[in-house]
Amino acid sequence: MDLKSRVMKKGMELIQDPRVAKVVQDERVMKVAMQAFQLRGKVQEEIDQRVEGVAKSLGLVTKNDVRELKRTIKKLETELKKQGDAQAKAAARAEKA
Repeated sequence: MDLKSRVMKKGMELIQDPRVAKVVQDERVMKVAMQAFQLRGKVQEEIDQRVEGVAKSLGLVTKNDVRELKRTIKKLETELKKQGDAQAKAAARAEKA
């Protein structure tokens, strides 16, 4: 059994324990858990911003740059397909005439 499976199994066992359920229902515990999740998000955002700043200062491509390029390529592909379809329709009309 791999580590992930063991952790999931143990987690399921803990969730079913009434003592754990009681602790989890305590609003102080829930408040701390929410703060932990928010802190994790804030830390990740700060790290991402710093990495992006370093990448830009070194002239490297960032995740946002790649995402933007992918969007642009998709738009261009869609436009090219529309143009090709329009040309095919025009050619078909010209052959009928």
